[in-house]
Parts: sequence; structure tokens; C-alpha cells
Amino acid sequence: MNRSLADVPFDRVVALPDANIDALAMLIARNHAELAAVVHRPTARHALPVDFVHAALDRLEQVAVELLPAWLPEAVEGVRPDTAGLAAIRAAAAARARRDRFPGTFLPDLAVFAVTGRRATAAPLPLRTRTAALARLVAGAFGRQRMVLLVEPSGGDGPVVAAGAAWLGQHGGPAGWLIGAAAAGLEGLPEFRIESPPVPRDVPPAAGTVVGRPHPASDVEKRLEAALAAESWSAGRRWNQSYQSHGLAAPVRLDLLWPDERCVVEIDGPEHCRPVHFEADRQRDVQLQLDGYAVLRFTNARVTHDVGAVVQQIGTYLRARRRDMAEGRHHGRR
Repeated sequence: MNRSLADVPFDRVVALPDANIDALAMLIARNHAELAAVVHRPTARHALPVDFVHAALDRLEQVAVELLPAWLPEAVEGVRPDTAGLAAIRAAAAARARRDRFPGTFLPDLAVFAVTGRRATAAPLPLRTRTAALARLVAGAFGRQRMVLLVEPSGGDGPVVAAGAAWLGQHGGPAGWLIGAAAAGLEGLPEFRIESPPVPRDVPPAAGTVVGRPHPASDVEKRLEAALAAESWSAGRRWNQSYQSHGLAAPVRLDLLWPDERCVVEIDGPEHCRPVHFEADRQRDVQLQLDGYAVLRFTNARVTHDVGAVVQQIGTYLRARRRDMAEGRHHGRR
């Protein structure tokens, strides 16, 4: 018997074997004002539940980093990755931690990691403490009161994932919803058959977008283009291109594209932190990856304050891609 999504409990691990994980995430983002959803597709099988726990927390940390500055507005403007800038962002994060009772140096360390890509050298938080802190931070950054982790286990991995997800829920973490065929028939796990909503279409390209060069209203795109123009390896780039996965798909606009290397660079402003936009980005990334493209994402703040590092990362990726192509190793479909 099919049920409504409202019938699925938010406080325990459940299986939804018939659901489409991306469509479900978008449905939650659009229609459930109190609930945030994060999609997690494990890239490797887990031998023990604790292995899944660590992987899931790393995924939540990744989402928290991508959601900055939603949880620390002071990081929007004027933060530079130098000594003074990092001191300022640590102070702002510490004030937020005191106000909202986050543990220890959790927020300052996470804020610096988001800006610089470098982790703190201090001892990590206990697993239980990190679990509750990340779940609360991500839900709040989405403007929601609680969250669910949508997990697509691989074949045979269901029991370990279910046990790890149960541990997370018991220690202040998100509820775990296991999605797809590998979630069916797991002992002790209640199943809910819901009608899988259609995968939402992405929005068509914005009117007035200039094809072939940075958008005239985007100082961030212009800054990145100026830095790329000085690099010989950046040849072949295309700005603001329209792309269709197939003939029936809605076209999307790609900020920056190297078509021969099948590399897409997206530059995210604060609006990308909103739940619907965030999930639409993830859904679009998955489709591009299925089509054989790599997707590199950078925030406006990162490009503004550390454009050299952004260019270096793009260059490192493109050179490796070209080297693999020259040696006959192919990425994705052609």
C-alpha cells in the first residue's frame, strides 16, 4: 500500500525501497518547512557500522562547509585567508558558538576549514559530540528544525548502513532513510512504500546571460576570468554555456566549461545555500557526472579572496585530465 511522505517517521531509521533519492530530496526541500534533507551516496562498502558513521559525518561536514555563510553571515564579505582575516572569522564563529551553545572550537575550526581548506590540528571532537553538533548546524543553516539523511546503500551494505544510521539517530544525529532496492527486506527495518515523485526539472537559463564571456553583472566571474587569462593551460574555456543532458531535458546554464576535458566550474553565491537551490545544485551535479563531466564548485567568497588557489585547483585538475586523455584513459561517456 502506498503512503504519503507525511506518514514516514522522522525519528528512526526506515526503508523507502521504491523512492527516487534525488526526487525525494527535492520534495522535502519544497514541501516540508521543518525538515532538511541531505543526500549521501557512500562511495565504498563499509565493513562496520562505525565506518558508515564516519563517512556520514564527513558528508555532513562537507554540506556545512558548502552552506557557509548561511550559518556565519560574517563570512560573506571582507574575510581574507590571511592572519587577520582568519582571526576575525574565528572570533565571529566563537561568538556564535557561545550564543548557540556549540561545543568547544567546533564552529571556529569549521569556519577556518571552509575558508582555507585546512583542518585544525587539535584533537577531534568525540564522535557523539560531533554527530549532534553537525546535525544541528546543518539543519539550522537550511532554516529547518531537524534533518534526515537520505542514504542509497550499495548491494549487500544495507545491514551495516542501517546499524550505523541507528547509532547516529540515537546520539543526536539525523534520522536515516535508506533508499532504493538495497534497502528492501532488511531485518527489523520498517518499510514504507511511497509514490516516488517525478524528478523535478532544473530551471532554464536566466534571461540576459551573456554567452562566451563572464556575465557583465558578475564581478566574481570577471575576477576569475582575469586570473585564468594569464594561464596558458586555461585555453578552451567557455563562459555561460547552455547545456542539455538529452533532448527531453530542460537546458541549464553552466558558469564555466571546458568541453574537451568535460570539466564544469560553478561559482556559488549565498542564494545557493537555500534548501531548494542547494538540492537542485546537487541533482544537476549528479546528472552532469552521469554524463561524464567533472563538477568543481567554488563560493563567491573563495574566488574573491583566494582566486589564486581556485585557479591552481582548476589547473591541477585540467592538466591531470589532459594527461589521462593523452594516455588513453577515458572519463565518462563521449
